[in-house]
Amino acid sequence: MDHEADAFRTDLMTITRFVLNEQSKHPESRGDFSILLSHIVLGCKFVCAAVNKAGLAKLIGLAGETNVQGEEQKKLDVLSNEVFVKALVSSGRTCILVSEEDEEAIIVEPSKRGKYCVVFDPLDGSSNIDCGVSIGTIFGIYMIKDGDDPSLEDVLQPGKNMLAAGYCMYGSSCTFVLSTGSGVNGFTLDPSLGEFILTHPDIKIPKKGKIYSVNEGNAKNWDGPTAKFVEKCKYPTDGSSAKSLRYIGSMVADVHRTLLYGGVFLYPADKKSPDGKLRVLYEVFPMSFLMEQAGGQSFTGKIRSLDLVPKKIHERSPIFLGSYDDVEEIKALYAAEEKA
Repeated sequence: MDHEADAFRTDLMTITRFVLNEQSKHPESRGDFSILLSHIVLGCKFVCAAVNKAGLAKLIGLAGETNVQGEEQKKLDVLSNEVFVKALVSSGRTCILVSEEDEEAIIVEPSKRGKYCVVFDPLDGSSNIDCGVSIGTIFGIYMIKDGDDPSLEDVLQPGKNMLAAGYCMYGSSCTFVLSTGSGVNGFTLDPSLGEFILTHPDIKIPKKGKIYSVNEGNAKNWDGPTAKFVEKCKYPTDGSSAKSLRYIGSMVADVHRTLLYGGVFLYPADKKSPDGKLRVLYEVFPMSFLMEQAGGQSFTGKIRSLDLVPKKIHERSPIFLGSYDDVEEIKALYAAEEKA
């Protein structure tokens, strides 16, 4: 046994240590937020284990019910949703939960209430489970406006009011990416310790990227600016080299790559989905929050994504997010069209 190497391993920055260090910067805090995050992390570890043995445990396949979005529900979705709802309620720090899988918001019973609202997609990209593509959990955290009486108003806030956001990606490794409003940090699960270790401190997205990510199968239904932008990616007129296309079709995986390598991820509105396809509260907002914290930007085709004020909990929106300069280009194309 290499004792020296083992000793080094105990000096790692785990996510628990990281969150407690952050907490100590706020002397007034009572640790509620840290407790909530630790419950989210536990939920992610549980889902990671379930995803890893899904093929063996016959968890794959349809559970037979259809969720709010009209998608047939996978058994793993149902399981992940239960895991997160239980983990969040039992933390005693939440008062209202919005899940992609549940039609109505969940109001936590008074004896277990806290001051936070959590919006989440328990298993994003779950249609990819059968073929082993990366899938993930996305979440965002708000502070309740009025402590005693939680209502939908508490979650129908613009994304810029979020306190924290993150995602956990279940892929070749299990990666947890988090921002509490001062930068973005990435952690990787060490299975031998059962701990998330800080592996990507202070993630910054490159100012300009060489990759664009979009479902080109929808091209015939796109609006002018989207079509022009994608055309420009393939056939640049300024002498620069063409961008590469990378599209996984699992938002967590596509955004994760965009965050690390730069470039742009887009899911625009089109004739088939005039409001776009991605959900505002638990897909667009958390990912836009992370992107801005990493120095990128996110745009809806009309406004900054985080300025959107949702009217319904499952509302959808178009999204263009990624490297600052690339999104700037898209904004210019929309501005030009508006002028015309």
